[in-house]
Amino acid sequence: MAVPLDPGRSSGKKGAMTPFRYSPPDLPLEVIHHDHHLLLANKPSGLLSVPGKGPEMADCLLARVQAAFPEALLVHRLDLDTSGVMVFALTPEAQRHLGLQFERRHMRKGYVARVAGHVAEKTGSVDLPLIVDWPNRPRQKVDREAGKPALTEWRVMRREAAATRVRLYPRTGRSHQLRVHMLAMGHPILGDPLYATGPALTAAPRLQLHSESLRLRHPDGGIGMTFKARCPF
Repeated sequence: MAVPLDPGRSSGKKGAMTPFRYSPPDLPLEVIHHDHHLLLANKPSGLLSVPGKGPEMADCLLARVQAAFPEALLVHRLDLDTSGVMVFALTPEAQRHLGLQFERRHMRKGYVARVAGHVAEKTGSVDLPLIVDWPNRPRQKVDREAGKPALTEWRVMRREAAATRVRLYPRTGRSHQLRVHMLAMGHPILGDPLYATGPALTAAPRLQLHSESLRLRHPDGGIGMTFKARCPF
């Protein structure tokens, strides 16, 4: 049987994909919140958000959620190696409502990351347009002419011996946005199998990126609610 390619990892050589065996973590489903419209869960690193190609990649957070809540509907995704808060709709109406919030950028997401080196300033932003790097997909790249607008705000939490812990606030939702923007700053996220190399890649056993918080308006009444998942690193 052919070994599948990881949709979000590479060998470290530009354009070279590494064969891997999908080994999702054997962890119980962690439900953060559940009501008649919403279900929020904490996705572990190494688990797909949705099924991959082939039966060997069928295990994913969506399947685990639907095993307990068959009515659950997908709203958004997180990268394979990213952990943290994901929201699912439990009614078609809620799915439409949440989808519009993402589309209109009404959702507010907060991430924690550990990046290589010391970030000099306390706060800042990265405003660089992104586009898929077709010869090396699924990698993305900065393209000032053809890229789609992408904005990330960041704030330093603390500096470590050879790294910086930061909070990241994406104001747009481009693929790999946080990973590429941190790389463009000269501070790749530690353990990033797609964008980090050398010591930055080997400094951590997993991608040091966690979706810590998600603020949304509840589909029933529109009240603002914030949901959190504690950072595991």
